[in-house]
Amino acid sequence: MKKLLHSFLVISYEAVMRLLFSFPRYRIFNCFKSSFLRLQGATIGRRVIFYPGVWIAPGRKLQIGDDVDLALDVTLTTTGGVTIGDRTLIGYRTQILSANHAIPQGKDRIFDIPHEKKPVNIGSDVWIGANCIILPGVTIGDGAVIGAGSVVTKSVKPYCVVAGVPARVLYKRD
Repeated sequence: MKKLLHSFLVISYEAVMRLLFSFPRYRIFNCFKSSFLRLQGATIGRRVIFYPGVWIAPGRKLQIGDDVDLALDVTLTTTGGVTIGDRTLIGYRTQILSANHAIPQGKDRIFDIPHEKKPVNIGSDVWIGANCIILPGVTIGDGAVIGAGSVVTKSVKPYCVVAGVPARVLYKRD
């Protein structure tokens, strides 16, 4: 019975999230979206813009600063914790993942292995281009730029411009 209730609550959360976050980015809808996330335990700053299709699950362990822009179809998994600083731009279809499946030892079943959870920290004034993937445990320093399509597997120092798969430093902003 407990498992059924849990499943019902998770699916209900997903349905409400999908419906609410399908609305356009008008200020009134962004206020509703922020309030919904705050009910889940998130800390949401002022003037955060949520484009349609943003997916945030489960909503707790999330901190978003002021004037953050989450573009169309951005995905955040927050079970490991996600922090996003002020004035950060996150491009279309970017995925920020704070949890991932562990690789089992030997020939153990993949399905039975729990998730590894590691926090993702993104500084202020960061620009993450479209279609990026930020993996668990990564810290992106203030003022960094992540080129479109990059997969960030390691932390990025402040004011560095990185790109590629895996992302590598191209240069440091002066």
